Amino acid sequence: MATREERRSKKRPIHELRLGRIRAAVWENSTQNGMRHNVTISRLYKDGDQWKDSTSFGRDDLPLLAKVADLAHTWIFEQSGTANGNGDASSSEHDEF
Repeated sequence: MATREERRSKKRPIHELRLGRIRAAVWENSTQNGMRHNVTISRLYKDGDQWKDSTSFGRDDLPLLAKVADLAHTWIFEQSGTANGNGDASSSEHDEF
């Protein structure tokens, strides 16, 4: 089990989105080609008194998964538009996922 200091020193997502129990975490990665973003999506569930997460989704989770993925995609494009100063979400960064 990780200590509190180890958990604090771990890299954190730069943005999180949540719809119900479906959560998307946006991660920023610096590459030689510039900043890139990755997204992890998980489903939160309660096991006794403890909250846990899973990357397995049931049939009823899929509509929310699609919506949270779309929101993450929009957020990343908005950030790239802001970063290049033109506010144009149609920049060449369409391959970030």
